[in-house]
Amino acid sequence: MSYIGKQPVVGNFQKCDAISVVNGQAAYSLTVGSAAVTPENANHMLVSLNGVLQAPGDSFTVSGSTLTFASNLATGDVIDFVIILGDVLDLGTPSDNSVSTAKLVANAVTAAKLNNDIISGLTALGATPADTDELLVSDAGTIKRVDFSHLKGGGMWEFISSTNVTSGVSEVDFTTLSTDFIDFCVVITDLHPATDSVKLYSRVFTGTGGSQAIYTGSGYHFANVVHDNAVDQDNGTGQDKIELSRPIGSDDNEASSFEVVLFNPHSTDFHTIMKCHAVLQQQDTGRTGILNSAGKYAGTTAVTGIRFYVSSGNIDGGRFSLYGRKHS
Repeated sequence: MSYIGKQPVVGNFQKCDAISVVNGQAAYSLTVGSAAVTPENANHMLVSLNGVLQAPGDSFTVSGSTLTFASNLATGDVIDFVIILGDVLDLGTPSDNSVSTAKLVANAVTAAKLNNDIISGLTALGATPADTDELLVSDAGTIKRVDFSHLKGGGMWEFISSTNVTSGVSEVDFTTLSTDFIDFCVVITDLHPATDSVKLYSRVFTGTGGSQAIYTGSGYHFANVVHDNAVDQDNGTGQDKIELSRPIGSDDNEASSFEVVLFNPHSTDFHTIMKCHAVLQQQDTGRTGILNSAGKYAGTTAVTGIRFYVSSGNIDGGRFSLYGRKHS
């Protein structure tokens, strides 16, 4: 058989040339036919001294072609023989598909040997999966990969963006209502106005890009009602804004929270409608009330954004979070 490079030697048993003991010397050269030889290691040698086989590592070591005993030999000692059992075949890099799982020691493969693209749980996803992110599922016992977009389905609210107000602002706008979603929800948590006894208003944006503008005409309609130990309600047609709430308070410990749903604002066939549920803290009475309100933009131009502001003064605090929902 032909080889590229050095031909491997297997089972090449060799008896070394006779070695004469030198008094007070421990190291001796190994030769075969007067040519230096290099054993693989001490475990591949048989060494007899004074008729006794020596223990490799304990009684002798080997380095290159030099045999060294554990202590100096003396006059009268006899090295009976040194036999090299043969060279060990260096397999080098195994051929493709030549190593079976049975040849791997349990727990021998560590994380350092794993590619970054395997699903191992070693790396955490720090955000909502993208539609093209892939997960593993069992399909009738067969492991398959599937895009996240096929699993999340419709009907669930998906977070889009958030604005956290920590100092006075005149309004909070969401000017991008992606056509990836049908409906939208704005959750307003701990709304705190700068001025006492104000109402929360809303207007919509129409147009896109440089043509996007807030609609300030008289095309808004609303109705609202608050229940506590009494009923407080209001309604209006042909208004220049939607009145989402009754008066709310601005004391240090007063904050109101809202959930506003905007239904299919992209439609150009129907008016855009919204509903609002909220818990209000009212300045005048100090009572807490449950609010339900509804409003609409009585136009058939697609709505592309929404604005929130109060009837007087600024918004001093509150988190405004926008979510989107798909039908399928």
